[in-house]
Amino acid sequence: MDMDTVLLDAEERMEKTIESLKKDFGKLRTGRASASLVDGIKADYYGTMTAIGQMATITIPDSRTIAIQPWQKGTIGVVEKAILKSDLGLTPVNDGHTIRISIPPLTEERRKELTKISRKFGEEAKVSIRNIRRDANESLKKMEKDKEITEDDLKKSTEDVQKLTDKYVAEVDKRCAAKEKEIMEI
Repeated sequence: MDMDTVLLDAEERMEKTIESLKKDFGKLRTGRASASLVDGIKADYYGTMTAIGQMATITIPDSRTIAIQPWQKGTIGVVEKAILKSDLGLTPVNDGHTIRISIPPLTEERRKELTKISRKFGEEAKVSIRNIRRDANESLKKMEKDKEITEDDLKKSTEDVQKLTDKYVAEVDKRCAAKEKEIMEI
């Protein structure tokens, strides 16, 4: 393992942290309809817990409605029950072919709650990025101790790791600010 490999590994892991943050943000209800809202919901599909997206077509006909059309008519009741059991507070309407979910506008109190949750997700992502920085720096120090790199190389590499960390922490801050703005938008 060399310095470049340590840096590339750190950057790759930080990028995955950002992807994870995007997924977490996608699950936050913002008053706008989004297919990612129902992504995490699983229904009993012939004895197997299956994600709704793997047993139905999910569409967004307008900004406040999610339409779910199961591929097999017999599963419509199961999907409806799964949505009701989820902790999203959504009420599905079943017309026999399609399940429609109207997304109600958020209350001010719920918006503030969601903002806190989004900040928590952001903070968790920053902690993860800092842990990756620590791992990379430890690897570099070990390489210097084992005489694989010089002290100057160690200093330069730790600076590079810090620049990478700063870049990804700024990215997390930017995404958090955008999500908070989206949540507070009426």
